Amino acid sequence: MPRVDITDRARAVIDQLKATHGPLMFHQSGGCCDGSSPMCFPEGELMVDDDNDILLGEVQGCKFYMSTFQYEYWKHTHLTLDVTEGRGSSFSAEIPLGVRFVIDSRLMTEADG
Repeated sequence: MPRVDITDRARAVIDQLKATHGPLMFHQSGGCCDGSSPMCFPEGELMVDDDNDILLGEVQGCKFYMSTFQYEYWKHTHLTLDVTEGRGSSFSAEIPLGVRFVIDSRLMTEADG
């Protein structure tokens, strides 16, 4: 069972962003600026490393990371990447489109494996 899923609406935005920026990556923000928002960057624009970040999986061919510190709080949750209308206040790639990525979360169950 993947730890991160994605809605069709978020897939469409990612496809649009890939056409402009090329390969992308995500990092689940830990509370600065936009709270706990998923941040989208051109691949390699945000430095991640094995000591400080965990690769949770991929969405639409984009790696999705979270800091190890934040993961301790979220390790029992399943995340779904979605998008909503409105401009966030971050540096995330989707901001010029007038939308922002959001996370829906739920506690994982035994059925999740």
